[in-house]
Amino acid sequence: MEDPAADAAGINNADAEPFKIFIGYDSREDIAYEVCRYSILKRASVPVQITPLKLSDLRNQGLYWRERGKLESTEFSFSRFLTPYLANFHGWALFIDCDFLFLSDIKHLVDLVDDKYAVMCVHHDYTPTEATKMDGVVQTVYPRKNWSSMVLYNCGHPKNKVLSPEVVNTQTGSYLHRFQWLEDDEIGSVPYVWNFLVGHNKVDDKDLKNSFPKAVHYTLGGPWFEDYKDCEFGDLWVKEMEEYKKTLCVN
Repeated sequence: MEDPAADAAGINNADAEPFKIFIGYDSREDIAYEVCRYSILKRASVPVQITPLKLSDLRNQGLYWRERGKLESTEFSFSRFLTPYLANFHGWALFIDCDFLFLSDIKHLVDLVDDKYAVMCVHHDYTPTEATKMDGVVQTVYPRKNWSSMVLYNCGHPKNKVLSPEVVNTQTGSYLHRFQWLEDDEIGSVPYVWNFLVGHNKVDDKDLKNSFPKAVHYTLGGPWFEDYKDCEFGDLWVKEMEEYKKTLCVN
């Protein structure tokens, strides 16, 4: 069936080149992916093209072959760095984890891009205290934690051409997640409200305009996991999920 949200977002507008969005996909979190996708399409005022980074597809295409390490909490821990390659090293593209809920028009995020940067993201200062997250996976701590969970890639930037399938499949986690192929001044900053970490970032009641999330990131686990069904902003996700499921019943 046709996606009403996609039509509303102008996806079928042949006159506009869609903005490419790659969402990390984990087989344990299919509903999280679907709700994330729906939340983007529902609010988008510009055409977008959304692609799930499914491990099985990438392996079948010969683009991903590295074995999964013990510290990889998701199936897309490393495949996310294929974003510039998958976008043909052209234009800007967005990578996001699947555990996001967008509350604002993606256009407002796209409007922030600055061609002088190779990537742009939220510069979190985040050191989790929990030993586990989601459904019991090990919580890892490293510099620039969560920076790579939402990244605007300037795919045509010369520095990003290093991100070939060979490099993504062989380089270390520190090299990739800390953006070590770049200089510090090549990493642009985005307001934290576009990667609002539940349990870490806080809403300032005196400044809702600048502190209320535009994109909620359930980094420790979202309502689709039993242990996190009552998490902060969980009610917003549940409402979006129920709305998404209603669209499946159309026709």
